[in-house]
Amino acid sequence: MASANVVTRPTPAQIARATATAIPSEISTRPLLGIVGVLIGAGLVTLTGRMLSLGLADLRGHVGISSDQGAWFDSAYNAAIMFIGPFSVYLGGLLGPRRVLLFAAGVFTVTCAFLPFIHSYSLLIAALIVAGLTSGTFYPLTLTFALRISPLRFLPFTMAFYATFIDGAVNVAPSLYGWYREHLSWHWMFWNSAVIAPVMMICIYFGIPPAPARKKGGPVPSFVGFLYLSAGLALMLAAIQQGQRLDWWRSGVFNALFWSGAFFTLCALIRRLCGPNPLVALPYLWQWNTVLLGMLLFWFRFTLTSTIILVPQSLAIRGFEAGQIGPAVIWSAVPLLLITFIAALLMLQKLDPRLLLAVGLTCTAFAVCLNADYTTVWSAANYYRTELLMGVGQAVSLIGLVGCIILQGVFTGGLSKPQWILTFSAFFHTIRLFGGTAGAVYMAHFVADREKLHSNLLGLHVTQGSWITNGNLHALAAGLYARSSGAAAASARAVDLIGDRLRLQAYALSLIDGFHLVAWSCLLGLLLTALLRKSPLNYGDLSTLQPVKETHS
Repeated sequence: MASANVVTRPTPAQIARATATAIPSEISTRPLLGIVGVLIGAGLVTLTGRMLSLGLADLRGHVGISSDQGAWFDSAYNAAIMFIGPFSVYLGGLLGPRRVLLFAAGVFTVTCAFLPFIHSYSLLIAALIVAGLTSGTFYPLTLTFALRISPLRFLPFTMAFYATFIDGAVNVAPSLYGWYREHLSWHWMFWNSAVIAPVMMICIYFGIPPAPARKKGGPVPSFVGFLYLSAGLALMLAAIQQGQRLDWWRSGVFNALFWSGAFFTLCALIRRLCGPNPLVALPYLWQWNTVLLGMLLFWFRFTLTSTIILVPQSLAIRGFEAGQIGPAVIWSAVPLLLITFIAALLMLQKLDPRLLLAVGLTCTAFAVCLNADYTTVWSAANYYRTELLMGVGQAVSLIGLVGCIILQGVFTGGLSKPQWILTFSAFFHTIRLFGGTAGAVYMAHFVADREKLHSNLLGLHVTQGSWITNGNLHALAAGLYARSSGAAAASARAVDLIGDRLRLQAYALSLIDGFHLVAWSCLLGLLLTALLRKSPLNYGDLSTLQPVKETHS
């Protein structure tokens, strides 16, 4: 006989509806300003890092240092962003997102304003660390606020614009930096952020309400645990970013950075297992879709290497500068606003964001396959059509991916506990940084190794005594004789010219291999997308719910 006290467990759809009704239904001026601040903060982090990468040569010349020393500029900034990412969970839970974001944005503004005036190498490294520590709070804390404040019917648009600002900053940066350098000064690689950050501060001040006071008597958050984890991830990120230059495990510096980072991360894990932290909910992350979405975000960041690395380098090997490379890449940003509105409207019509992710990855794969027809005579104009398709693919896939992530956070109860949504945001922030750095490092390593392989293979067909080789050498020497000191000098210059042609062709073949590698990574992303479980409700269902109304004074 069945017991009379049988407890029926709610279905996933019922849990989803109960969770969704906690989201505010109305929007007023203050939350709208907060959402605008969220969008600016998300794009500003990406734009600042991209501008720093593009302006490294000018920054090295400003300080008067070598390429090896200048390589630490980018690592200092990105490692600081990685350090503050997990630590933002502690700060946000302790002080509230509004207070942390206002203080961080203020320090970031002042730092960026004075960075171009620093001539000391050590002081410049310190200033970049400060800039990274402050701007690194923008991504996890603004995502947390976006999930907790966006009304249901505006959630698809908030999410779509959030993804667009991140993707658009990557594609606009080369043209923007080229224009600054040609018409103003390279100093604007920093002053650009110093001008934008105060706008973000105004939106945050009026749009994000102060956090309620913490209840006394509860468990005290572990400062040391966050410090261990942040330091460990930052050191490992710096090691990965410097690995190719330091020759990986053969370098003592690389081993010191990597193993010390691994040790700190292990200490953080052990401390977490021995004494739970009230602001961290690691078991909450152990869910099928959360893990798969983390993997998808990692692979998506790798697909961006086509726009960030391969296309610019394919033009840079012919001597093009940032202002001339920018027109090729900016075509990826042209369709962003239109795609954003269309994607948001489609999701309001109950379109599954997984389908958007799959369509976007397919378009990206098709675009890089078209780019694989690259030859050394290509200019920026040859990329206009393919990069337009690439922009559509990247925008649609990123909107679909962020859409899936937000639905996962909403319908797993992330909004019911602050520590859950803070942990959720910090997790994807960490994956985003590691994915971008690991993708760029691996692509640079892949292209370098393939260039050596193609150089050797091409060199097998260019041997002394071959009638084709001798004929080309004699023809080049004859053409160079009039501008050389003699026949011997003309012949030596002809040999050097043949070597340069071989290296150029080998590098072109390695870039083609890189385009094919991105296409295969898109295929892997499609396989992971197929493994995602369907959300109990989609954005169209959310818009029909009747949540609790909130008023904002």
